[in-house]
Amino acid sequence: MNSKLLLSLSLIVLSALTACQPPAPITESAPVSTAPQEQPQVQPTDIAASTAEVQVKAEVWADNWFAFYLADQLVKEDSVPITTERSFNSETFTFTASYPMTLNFIAKDFKQDDTGLEYIGSNRQQMGDGGLIAQFTNAQTGELIAVTNVDWVCTVIHEAPLDKSCERERNPVAGSMPCGFTSLEEPAGWMTAAFDSSSWDHASIYSAAEVSPKDGYEQISWDSSAQFIWGPDLETDNTILCKLTVTQ
Repeated sequence: MNSKLLLSLSLIVLSALTACQPPAPITESAPVSTAPQEQPQVQPTDIAASTAEVQVKAEVWADNWFAFYLADQLVKEDSVPITTERSFNSETFTFTASYPMTLNFIAKDFKQDDTGLEYIGSNRQQMGDGGLIAQFTNAQTGELIAVTNVDWVCTVIHEAPLDKSCERERNPVAGSMPCGFTSLEEPAGWMTAAFDSSSWDHASIYSAAEVSPKDGYEQISWDSSAQFIWGPDLETDNTILCKLTVTQ
């Protein structure tokens, strides 16, 4: 077989083998979308709801005097001076707040001096007693927000007399036994929500019979859950601080 014939046969075989190979697959790239991406929906949160403002109606009766603060902002001071004899009265007022609410009271029973007594030198000389009751409602809906009860925490910053026999002294002298007294400053920052009141006691609860509310108390329709609060002793605890934080 000559060389030309061999070359021709080789070309025929190569062509046949090439024809039997499958075609290379065609790879297509994914189309690129130019449409704007949909943004995820932002749902309202409990945090946003908690900042909504509420109109609050407050009703307070105190023996003898109170000042009410929302956090450290004075909202209402008893309109009847504590020096007024038999200064029993109720107060109704509104204020705007958002949750959480920090409610604070300074409450005082009248005392003539640091003996803790009143009507000194008369046949009515006595220690006197205190008492505070309050309720807070949503001014628009009437929904109850808070009442004075055992949930409040309180601390006594003026206590006198330390010995109750002082009440019978003919010439009681403050600081001289049995007419000793304790007088403390208000704790720094006590009205804020961040204040650590864990060392304070829960409010002491008293019945209406024990407090004998007068003048203004009966003008308010009290919720059955509202209770009289004070320090551990109605007679010798003359100035108390009480607070409550209300979450929604």
